[in-house]
Amino acid sequence: MAGARIERLITSGTFSLDGGTWDVDNNVWIVGDDEEAVVIDAAHDADAIARTLDGRTLRAIVCTHAHNDHIDAAPDLAARTGAPILLHADDLPLWKQTHPERAPDGALTDGQRLTVAGAELTVLHTPGHAPGAVCLHAPGLSALFSGDTLFAGGPGATGRSYSDFPTIIASIGERLLSLPDDTVVHTGHGETTTIGAEAPHLQEWIDRGF
Repeated sequence: MAGARIERLITSGTFSLDGGTWDVDNNVWIVGDDEEAVVIDAAHDADAIARTLDGRTLRAIVCTHAHNDHIDAAPDLAARTGAPILLHADDLPLWKQTHPERAPDGALTDGQRLTVAGAELTVLHTPGHAPGAVCLHAPGLSALFSGDTLFAGGPGATGRSYSDFPTIIASIGERLLSLPDDTVVHTGHGETTTIGAEAPHLQEWIDRGF
């Protein structure tokens, strides 16, 4: 695995949508080695993320979705590092609410593979929390980076604009529950879990048709 490892940085800020604003803590995930890395969800604090990178080459800033709390620091971090910002095209309307003057640099597509420090991350399109929500599966690290699609305790929220509960349950059932039970789920907020820990109650929702 050429030294690839996973680091978590917790940053704090606000999430705003549909006229409301809430204080949130976000997980920023850094995958790489001592030479290069990718950042998954550049949330709130470009200074803190840059300090954690500590001079490593940043290959990409990957956005699991475009809610403002997951992308607010992305343009600043990109300007500092030259790294491209990657986002699924279906989330461009949400992106433009936060960064109307600065587009992402590239599109994430289902099945796309990103490689850093010998680790391969496969993009899984998992709409529901947001239309362009994605997860990143790194089988060599026994890891899934789930954004806000799956948390310890269940699926991400679907009570606001651009979200849909049946869609997120279908995404989880079709794309995530087939992963190995020991896959560690690195979430957008809160603590990690595993596919095996979440599967039983998620399967109950699927079996009863949501």
